[in-house]
Amino acid sequence: MDQPSQHDPHAPPPGVAEPESRAGLRGAPEGLSIAGVAEQAGVSVATVSRVLNGHPNVRPATRDRVLAAVAASGYRVNELARNLRTAESRLLLTMVPDVGNPFYAEVIRGIDSVARQHGYFMLLCDTGADPGRERSYFDLLRRRRADGAICLDPATVQQALAEESNALPWVACCEFDSSVGVPYVGIDNYRAAGDAVRHLLARGHRRIALINSDDHYLYAQQRQRGYLDALLDAGITPDERWRLNVNSLDYEAGASAAASLMTHAKPPSAVFAVSDTLAIGVIAGLRSVGKRVPDDVAVAGFDDISLAAQIDPPLTTIAQPMRELGETAARLLLQRLANPTGDVPGVLLPHRLVVRKSA
Repeated sequence: MDQPSQHDPHAPPPGVAEPESRAGLRGAPEGLSIAGVAEQAGVSVATVSRVLNGHPNVRPATRDRVLAAVAASGYRVNELARNLRTAESRLLLTMVPDVGNPFYAEVIRGIDSVARQHGYFMLLCDTGADPGRERSYFDLLRRRRADGAICLDPATVQQALAEESNALPWVACCEFDSSVGVPYVGIDNYRAAGDAVRHLLARGHRRIALINSDDHYLYAQQRQRGYLDALLDAGITPDERWRLNVNSLDYEAGASAAASLMTHAKPPSAVFAVSDTLAIGVIAGLRSVGKRVPDDVAVAGFDDISLAAQIDPPLTTIAQPMRELGETAARLLLQRLANPTGDVPGVLLPHRLVVRKSA
């Protein structure tokens, strides 16, 4: 911290903290104080502080004069001290269950883009879908080390924390349970899964398998219901042998599940996987047992990650508006921060079926 000039009449005595109008401001390398900026602009120290902290009750001509003096002097705001004074960290947490999943990458970019546009930094938190780890991040909100949070963790984790965290500023993104009572953004997973299965039915497939993730995820439950109801509506009784749940969303899990399905005497002719990473693994797994896609087995995925269009054959999938999901989540959180008692709604964004060569 710079020492006050011996001749600065506005400086506090040695050992006494700076007053609020001075804390958070530091001079240019040559040591010009806030009092010097005020003198140069012909205003009070308090007026300089109001201008630098963005207060609206300053006349435009006065604000311009102060900013010109600041620019001429090279004055800089000490963000840490200002944040301590205003109880703002300008930090938003983004809690993700698996940062290695490429689906989350574009969502995170959307969050970061909006955060930076509004002067916030984003801290990425890999929770591993662990309530204990997520609770430790919520503690940062309680202690005002972060201003708000966006949670992409499973709804079961959100439910476990709901009683103790409802008063905190956070929103749910992608995975959400509207009964938790916090703002959310996502898509209609039930309808989207039904659209994928109806596409396979329209291509003449009757033996359609489902490769699902861990069903403690709410989206996995919703996509399974969409799959089952689409088959029932078509007059098809779902075969339980063709429904597999895996404990991860990685490529290897999809490949192993696909190879297992092909061991049946009469295997399915199409596979719907609830994520593109699983679906891409399914294509590899089918190829490993001599099955061609889509000639022998059609494959549909979910998400439309960038790799989906690049594999051979390109993947038919449900496209989620990933970047828009992140951007919307950030805007909902900023809306909640700006008006803590206001009613911030839940938002469902549209999905779309992208038809490529795999199905």
